[in-house]
Amino acid sequence: MNTKLMKNKNLITAMGLAASVFLCAQNASAEESLWVYATGTDTRPKGSTELKLGTISRFGKADSSYQFHDIQAEIEYGVTDKLTIGAELMLFSHNYSTTNPDLQPYFDTQGGAGGKFKKTSIGGYELKMKYNILSPYMDPFGFSVGLAFDHRFKYRLDGADISQNSVEVYGYFQKNFLDDTLIFAFTPKIEFEHRTSPGVVEEEIAFDIAIGVSYRVAPKWFVGLEFRHQSDYLNPREEGEYDPDLDRSKFGLEGFSIGSQHQNGNYFGPTVHYAAQNWWVTGGALFQVWGGGSVNAFNRDGKNWDEHESVHVRWTVGYEF
Repeated sequence: MNTKLMKNKNLITAMGLAASVFLCAQNASAEESLWVYATGTDTRPKGSTELKLGTISRFGKADSSYQFHDIQAEIEYGVTDKLTIGAELMLFSHNYSTTNPDLQPYFDTQGGAGGKFKKTSIGGYELKMKYNILSPYMDPFGFSVGLAFDHRFKYRLDGADISQNSVEVYGYFQKNFLDDTLIFAFTPKIEFEHRTSPGVVEEEIAFDIAIGVSYRVAPKWFVGLEFRHQSDYLNPREEGEYDPDLDRSKFGLEGFSIGSQHQNGNYFGPTVHYAAQNWWVTGGALFQVWGGGSVNAFNRDGKNWDEHESVHVRWTVGYEF
């Protein structure tokens, strides 16, 4: 084989390898936010930074008018190729009114019958980290773990003043098929919340499971489906007393136990993702398909309404540099 042919063959091989690396890098950046709640296993490359701006908007509670926009501004940094750290600031915007006194805490927070609550304020902040253990591109499946600390000044549900500290533990699982064009993600989370408000102390253990599938239908475009389950377990202490008919959740020096389930909600819906060279955008809408809870929860027509809503709509824009 002559020297010129050898050089051409080596050049073609090198170009093919470079293209493969480039496509993997595109997939890695895209898979970080292909869905509303599910998340892939990828971490940021060492020394790289990403800015994200988005919102999760929640609409509808039974027969009441309800809107809540959880606006999030986030920055992430790659400490190493396997370790990413991040910080997020949350802005809460509530606008609701209800005529049903059984829909709590909204009815009381709005001021009772004929009232309305409309307010935008800083909701809190979150500090987090994510560490990759297995790669979905090189190993049989991808696996990462995450840990976060969350402090909130406002209650997510009704916008009332609270003090809440939470520790969140994440697992991230991902499996790719068809040359990384078909992607499955499974994201379980357990959250330990300690929340205080006037006369009430709550120790809550919450479970969140998100499952997503997404397919690259065209260059830069992914469409997918997502399922999410969320539930919490607690027995609030009100004016120093626990409900004797419910089990208490506890964690810490007193020991560990999972209390009575208060509520659960289950959602399903479509997602879409577009990725350019160093920016991307994701949107999705998840609809509550069924839910329930204890006798203390507000349940109607096979769905839960005090903790959950009719639909969650999310959009997120990310810029990488």
